[in-house]
Amino acid sequence: MMIKNIILLTTLITSNLLFMPISHAIDSGEKIDDILAQKNPPAGIVFEIVTGDANSLEWALPEVQNHIKALRKRFPKLEIAIVTHGSEQFALQTNKNKKYKTVHSLTQQLVKDENVPLHVCGTHASWRNVTEEDFPDYVDVAAAGPATINDYVSLGYILIIIEDT
Repeated sequence: MMIKNIILLTTLITSNLLFMPISHAIDSGEKIDDILAQKNPPAGIVFEIVTGDANSLEWALPEVQNHIKALRKRFPKLEIAIVTHGSEQFALQTNKNKKYKTVHSLTQQLVKDENVPLHVCGTHASWRNVTEEDFPDYVDVAAAGPATINDYVSLGYILIIIEDT
């Protein structure tokens, strides 16, 4: 029985590693400069924001915006997307637009002016009985945040993880 459990656990860990975009990931602690130093732009950049802090978008979105400005200065037509799928995504609910006014304003600017889609995780939202209708039209509610990230990575986007340090 114990050997079967070890084999099952090993199989699960191995299969999960196959589906993780580790080889393509660059966290925010590593330099955006590496991308900026390239001769040609990558297919795109996807920023992943996932934290346990409801207030994280207050610092994470300005950080992402600064990265976007630098990236677009070097590669003006670079495709960029943002996926947020932790507790911070709930700051983007329509009923939180006064409490998180700066977050909503910055999101609108990124989506509408910078043409950077921002996706939240519908699965995580559903765990809190939050629906797509609970988010404003400038926020895309994806079925699952991690799957959306994997879709971008499969298109050749470089994953940049924004997290607490």
